[in-house]
Amino acid sequence: MAQNSLGDLEQQVMEFLWRNGPATGDVVRAAVSKDRSLTDSTIRTVLRRLEAKQYVKHEMDGRQFIYSSSREPRKVAAEAVRSALRNFCSGSLEELLTGMVDHRVVDSTELRRLAEKIETLEKARNSSDKSKGRKS
Repeated sequence: MAQNSLGDLEQQVMEFLWRNGPATGDVVRAAVSKDRSLTDSTIRTVLRRLEAKQYVKHEMDGRQFIYSSSREPRKVAAEAVRSALRNFCSGSLEELLTGMVDHRVVDSTELRRLAEKIETLEKARNSSDKSKGRKS
């Protein structure tokens, strides 16, 4: 997964595409250049790298490339967490969450709310699975 991690500029480009949808390289460059000066070749290189990492895809509109995200932000976040679990927490979700509470990244109240939400979703899923089983 390390080869698929995002650098700072790549992250900015992805955030722009997630927020704004498909765009040309010029539009992406103009938006991201507000924070730093970028050349056309730099943004083209970043977009090519993102495409190689399968974060971005492009379509042709005449002679212009129109870039769009090929991965949802939630999926990218889930992959990053999975990588952190594997690389820093010996694969233990409990260790990750405990560390996040210990270092005040999240608080225990928020984790309790999430646990309740998960329980509700599980009940709904189980109820749905049971009703599908009766129809068969």
